[in-house]
Amino acid sequence: MLFNSIDFAIFLPLVFVLYWFVTNKHLKLQNLLIVVASYVFYGWWDWRFLSLIVFSTLVDYTVGLYLGKETSKNKRKALLWTSIIVNLGFLGFFKYYNFFLDNFVTAFSFFGYPISARSLNIILPVGISFYTFQTLSYSIDVYRKKLEPTKDLMAFAAFVSFFPQLVAGPIERATNLLPQFYKKRSFKYHQAVDGLRQILWGLFKKMVIADNCAILVNTVFDNHQDYSGSTLLLGAVFFAFQIYGDFSGYSDIAIGTARLFGFKLMQNFAFPYFSRDIAEFWRRWHISLSTWFRDYLYIPLGGSRGSKSKVIRNVFIIFIVSGFWHGANWTFIVWGALNALYFLPLLLANKNRHHLEVVAHNKKWPSLKALLNILLTFGLTTLAWIFFRAENINHAFQYLKGIFNKSLFSIPEIRPTNILVLLIVFIAMEWLGRRNQYAIETFGLQWKRPLRLAFYYTIIILIFLFSRNEKTFIYFQF
Repeated sequence: MLFNSIDFAIFLPLVFVLYWFVTNKHLKLQNLLIVVASYVFYGWWDWRFLSLIVFSTLVDYTVGLYLGKETSKNKRKALLWTSIIVNLGFLGFFKYYNFFLDNFVTAFSFFGYPISARSLNIILPVGISFYTFQTLSYSIDVYRKKLEPTKDLMAFAAFVSFFPQLVAGPIERATNLLPQFYKKRSFKYHQAVDGLRQILWGLFKKMVIADNCAILVNTVFDNHQDYSGSTLLLGAVFFAFQIYGDFSGYSDIAIGTARLFGFKLMQNFAFPYFSRDIAEFWRRWHISLSTWFRDYLYIPLGGSRGSKSKVIRNVFIIFIVSGFWHGANWTFIVWGALNALYFLPLLLANKNRHHLEVVAHNKKWPSLKALLNILLTFGLTTLAWIFFRAENINHAFQYLKGIFNKSLFSIPEIRPTNILVLLIVFIAMEWLGRRNQYAIETFGLQWKRPLRLAFYYTIIILIFLFSRNEKTFIYFQF
């Protein structure tokens, strides 16, 4: 079920009414309703894959119970590896089986030993990369004794399948989200209004910014050989805003929806395109995934401790694995490696934590140096996005080759006036709200009610005027 669909527009109010007016006096009934609603939400796409969520839930719940009782170090490791193998096994089969098979066949053919193997027609379950990491966080934290194992199966099932963030995050830690299912929730008007405001901004990002940028992006990337370097660069820039509007828009809707039901999810995007270096960008982009890899992969590998060779190894591992997490294509691996190359000099020079405060924190405008750093970081990020968007490695290099020639300084063949104006307004709104959890969190709250409502209705009208049917979210494929 898509957030930007008529189905969800009916589904959400129905669940909201049942949650607060029918099951509000019984915590277990509320949790049961969340589980049922989440399974309906996910099963709307393909009910057959609900069995994967149920099986993963039961495995990790059982592993957690046994980890809570077991004292033997070897048996505890065996239990943890059971959870890891089951979850990553599902993920590996559905997402990477054909990738490894095809590359295995290619490698043997390259060395003169051609073999034949049949690929499988595998459908990738929506959201599998997200909920497998979420359940893994539970097993790992229980193993590390950072979290007590739950005996409440219903609460755990609700944690795993919580529909606002089930399909595309944020990837919540069990230490944050699971305890919220143990506590009685009470309706708070201001919290609900704030949630609706964030949902509205998320829909604007997705349906106005991302979906309209996608029209130009698809045209340019699908016909890159027909356009000048300036048009190709414009297409790459528009893709940078498309993927940001699409993914951060989903996160805003998810976080806002969770607030309607009394839950607090972590911030997943913190205005990343205002970053002054790549290290800051990765602290602000897809925060739930980058911190997951930091805590469960990078630090266990040794992090930034040890020799320079180990630090370099660890950086490349985490970025390449992060790239590979996004999809079974060499383009994602190159994208991850390229970001590692961007990040490494900052780490080795101990400059990777220079920009912890939001840019121009106590000022209206950035300094010239900060502005140049923002533009440089955005430029490097945009070039890397070309690999993310390209169909294959050859497509990416042909696209880059098309940019860097004398036609780069020509006037673009495509002049998207309407979306360009909307992008300028969007960037301005994001800049004004960069200190908040989302851009319009506090925008206009001091205005008189008619003016404030006029602002919200303007966003709603723009959504209706510029919406492009029910376009799926980019990260559904991951």
